[in-house]
Amino acid sequence: MKTKITGIELRRIAMPLVTPFRTSFGVETTRDVLLVRVVTADHEGWGECGAMSEPRYSSEYVDSVQHVLRRFLIPALPKDGLNVHEPARVMAPFTGHRMAKSALETAVLDAHLRAADESFGSYLGAARDRVPCGVSVGIMDSVPELLDAVERYIAEGYVRIKLKIEPGWDLAPVRAVRERFGGELPLQVDANAAYTLSDAQHLAALDDFGLQLIEQPLANDDLVRHAALAKRLRTPICLDESITSAADAAAAISLGACSVVNIKPGRVGGYLEARRIHDLARAHGVAVWCGGMLETGLGRAANVALAALPGFTLPGDTSASGRYFATDITKPFVLSDGHLDVPTGPGLGVEPLPDVLDAVTTSVEWIKM
Repeated sequence: MKTKITGIELRRIAMPLVTPFRTSFGVETTRDVLLVRVVTADHEGWGECGAMSEPRYSSEYVDSVQHVLRRFLIPALPKDGLNVHEPARVMAPFTGHRMAKSALETAVLDAHLRAADESFGSYLGAARDRVPCGVSVGIMDSVPELLDAVERYIAEGYVRIKLKIEPGWDLAPVRAVRERFGGELPLQVDANAAYTLSDAQHLAALDDFGLQLIEQPLANDDLVRHAALAKRLRTPICLDESITSAADAAAAISLGACSVVNIKPGRVGGYLEARRIHDLARAHGVAVWCGGMLETGLGRAANVALAALPGFTLPGDTSASGRYFATDITKPFVLSDGHLDVPTGPGLGVEPLPDVLDAVTTSVEWIKM
């Protein structure tokens, strides 16, 4: 079935975070989010871009995404209609810009699935009706502040804790969390590429804390040194920024650069490519989990559906809406016994709340097809 698009809306919204979120890239206090709304004669579909306001996590940033969508990607869509696989094909000649491509492809897929009365999870191949949830804890000003935050998240029911680390904030906070909450707590750390191979001996000290994994310790373009580091650590290495496609995942697995992959759909160009990485990793016995980019309920709905695929054997960063936002733009995702339900309605299974959406909107651009 082909979907004929009549127009596309690019909507910017500003979402204040309930607490500042600090990583080795910097501090976020408000999410500047670009939403893509694809409109057809009978339905509409939504996609959310995970890009940040500045090109820190990746080379993409929100202004650049809006420009490349307007200037290149949207004009490339066929005017006589397209199926769910065509966006990737027609956007392929444009190098990079995976977050932009993901947002547009997701909106097209959402519109198509709403017309077909099929849920996102069903289409992707979800094997569960709910998924276990972890939480990512940013870098804090002090260890006592960190311990209070971790205690609060455990009390809320999160089944896994991930600590952001950087040089100068690594061994002490991890040790403190282990001593306070015990060795049974599923615990990970995420470096966001803040280290080099010369830090290998220092990073090896993390082996004493029984971590599930250390995520992206080295530069995103350095699979070879990740493979060398993996030989020097007992803690499994998980790659995030290094994996931008199924081809990257295959190379990393072949080199021994990782034994776990964090799949962020925006980073890899969309949910269809994310599913390919899942299938590849599962075939090679490599664990995967679903990462997050502080998404609103629209992006969270899609991530939860992806995380329900059978190869996602570790809890992801699919936290409840309240972890980041006092008020979400959709009906909030609420944690129940450490899990979130997979939406079952057509498409993403969630809708923006018009009054809330209008209140946080900063700009709207309409592109007629």
